[in-house]
Amino acid sequence: MALHKILKIVALLLGVAGVIFLAMIIAKGDEAVSATGEGVDGFLYVAYITFAITIVFVLFFVLKGIFAGNIKNTLISVGAFLLIVVIAYVLADGNPMPMQEGEMLSASGSKWVGTGLYAFYILAILAVGSMVFSGIKKVTK
Repeated sequence: MALHKILKIVALLLGVAGVIFLAMIIAKGDEAVSATGEGVDGFLYVAYITFAITIVFVLFFVLKGIFAGNIKNTLISVGAFLLIVVIAYVLADGNPMPMQEGEMLSASGSKWVGTGLYAFYILAILAVGSMVFSGIKKVTK
């Protein structure tokens, strides 16, 4: 219960700080903020602090869930994900490509971009396939 109260107070303080910094940005006007970026720092710090707290709690509860749950299933899932990344890496081509700024994307960079795209496509197909399979399975029952 004490942790819940502390988190409520921290959330309230971050919310109030965010509102204050937002009011300061609005008071300065669009032109001043666009030209100098003045007043944005405090607002960004509130966002960074909120993001850091969120990441810490997510990591804590994910690790807690991993160690509290079935470690075998977790390792199988991680291994399956790594297998998908390896398959995507093999499928990706590593051709250097020109970028919009006139620079060249290296062969390694191109290979990793392709890997990310192929991994996304494979995971998207698996997700849609599992939803379709689940829907068909429910209808046939």
